[in-house]
Amino acid sequence: MSRIGKKPVSLVKGVSASVSGQTVEVKGPKGTRSFTATDDVTITVEGEEIRVTPRGASKRARQQWGMARSMVDNLVQGVSTGFKKELEIQGVGYRAAVAGNVLKLSLGYSHEVNFAVPAGVTVTSPKQTEIVVEGIDQQLVGQVAANIREWRKPEPYKGKGIRYKGEFIFRKEGKKK
Repeated sequence: MSRIGKKPVSLVKGVSASVSGQTVEVKGPKGTRSFTATDDVTITVEGEEIRVTPRGASKRARQQWGMARSMVDNLVQGVSTGFKKELEIQGVGYRAAVAGNVLKLSLGYSHEVNFAVPAGVTVTSPKQTEIVVEGIDQQLVGQVAANIREWRKPEPYKGKGIRYKGEFIFRKEGKKK
């Protein structure tokens, strides 16, 4: 039995959901998102909650049960509160600035890195050493944050680079004479 799948997804105030076939569409204050489940699960809207139930006892049906419930929960959370990833930049001369739809990064290269922000995500830089990625799609927010971090991963000797806020970087000791 899926512990996650058993829990119903409660709809927050201002969020509505509709099911047509295997597709769930959730509308909220931040936008509209939809998810198409496999034929192994049944999705129903009962009052102020969405329930996901398996259509059989097969292993695949049980796997899809918990996964479909998590996806529907992420839809509801995305259209109501949204998702956010915070990055911080450490290093002398390393900085970030947002100009229109482009994130400009100075990361110690001989040139400035221009990162084009994809649609569906907003990137802000409250300080020169902070980047905030926000959106209603959890996967897209995480992927954009990972792509930004990829330009200069934190190195283990001085800790310079782009890291997630609160991320621990294992530090190494340098060479000794």
